This record gives sequence, C-alpha cells and structure tokens, in this order.
Amino acid sequence: MTGQAEKAARFLDLHQAGQPLLLPNPWDQGSAKLLASLGFQALATTSSGFAATLGRLDGSVTRQEAIGHAASIVAATELPVSADLENAFADDPAGVAATLRLAVDAGLAGCSVEDSTGRRDTPIYDGGLAAERVAAAAEVAHGGPVRLVLTARAENFLHGRPDLADTIGRLQAFQAAGADVLYAPGLSRLDDIRQVVASVDRPVNVLALPNAPTVAELAAAGVARISVGGAFAFAALGAMVEAARELREQGTYGFWKLAGAGASGARSAFGS
Repeated sequence: MTGQAEKAARFLDLHQAGQPLLLPNPWDQGSAKLLASLGFQALATTSSGFAATLGRLDGSVTRQEAIGHAASIVAATELPVSADLENAFADDPAGVAATLRLAVDAGLAGCSVEDSTGRRDTPIYDGGLAAERVAAAAEVAHGGPVRLVLTARAENFLHGRPDLADTIGRLQAFQAAGADVLYAPGLSRLDDIRQVVASVDRPVNVLALPNAPTVAELAAAGVARISVGGAFAFAALGAMVEAARELREQGTYGFWKLAGAGASGARSAFGS
C-alpha cells in the first residue's frame, strides 16, 4: 500500500498548470511497457482501446473486466496508472463507491468517473445526481491510506450537448464534491478551454483531438494534463488495416518499415 500511496502522490504532483502532463493511454501490458520505455511519467487506461482488444465497442466492458484490465496495466510498469472507469458502472452513488473500492484494491494511482449514463435517450445524468456521484467517489478515493487522484468528467460535448456554460457549472460542482482533476472531453476550441481553466481551481485535462490546440498552446492556456484516449490504440489498428490491405491488394511488403520500428521498440521495452 505504501508504494501505491507514493505513486498516487507522485501522480497528483505531476499535474502542473502550464506544464501539462502528457498522459498516454495503453491498451494492454505490451503497450504499457513500450510507453514507459519511451519516457512517459504516468499512464492511463482507455475504455475504448481495451474494448477493441476484446473485439467490442466502447461501453460494452463490464466492471469486473475493467478492474482486471486496470490491475494488469498497473502490474506492467512502475509508473502511476489512472483508470478510465466510464460511469463507474453504476447509476447510484453507492454503486459508484463500490467501484472506487475495487479501484483502490487494483493498485491504481487514480481513476476517472464520468457523468454519462450510457443510455441514448438520456445520455447525461442530472447535474445534482452527477455531483452526488462524484462526492461518493471522492469519499472512497480520499478516505483511506491511499489517496487516489479522482478525475471527474463532464461529457456534454461527446453526446451532442455543446453547452459550455452547463459544462463549466458541472465541473465546478465536481470540484466542490471533491474531484482532484477536471475533464471535459470533446472541447477543442482554445477559447473554450481557456474559459474552463479560468473557471475552476483544479488541474484541467484536455483530450488530444485532431483539431485540438497543440501541446504548447494548451500549456500556455494553463492546462495541466493532456491525454489521448483510444487514439494510440486505434492508430495501431489503423496501421494493421493498411498493412493488411497492402498485402491483399498490392502483394507488397512496405508495412515492414513500421513493423521494423515496432519490433525495435519492443526489443528495447521488453528486453529487461
């Protein structure tokens, strides 16, 4: 538990406004080891990337599977690991708390809980309930010998609700409920991100999207963390798709350029 507590404390210390922690998202133990060998200081799981390893879409992983996967990523390296726990696999605060207790047991340094329901008809929890869910998570995350770094996510922009005022109000409520880090995935306009950073007193995470500001621009805006979600996992799958098409349609082996780089990286990361 002491090692876990030290990792959690180090993870929180890495969140510095203006010097964003670059937080990559491995999808299995091999990718975790590879990313660690490349010099990253912490890791986070990706729900969509992990689901893809099982041949499923995001949102189809069970709580037991997610916790087991998180524990496997923790075991892969000595880096602090934060887990993407989706909506904590529960609607009610008591269920959220139960998931957080499993997260502590998995050896994590942190985890995230979002306000998305997983239902198409009502994709976002009522604001009051969303804050109660964060409060229940914070009570567990901060109540024991290991103080997990709790990230609270406002999911409006990923579910067709680009309401910045409501998103900021939710993040402020999550801050008051005890969240350590605040995150509104889907934000891509620098002005919006600046408004979020200026409206809260906690480190802000931004998702690296195709049209998002650069790392330097986000640093200047006061962002404290940048994550990639499932992007690295799907970039790897994209490379495989292109390699397979080349083999089938052209009968050539140009994919060995990327394969050689990957093999070299794996030898370096896995050799010890």
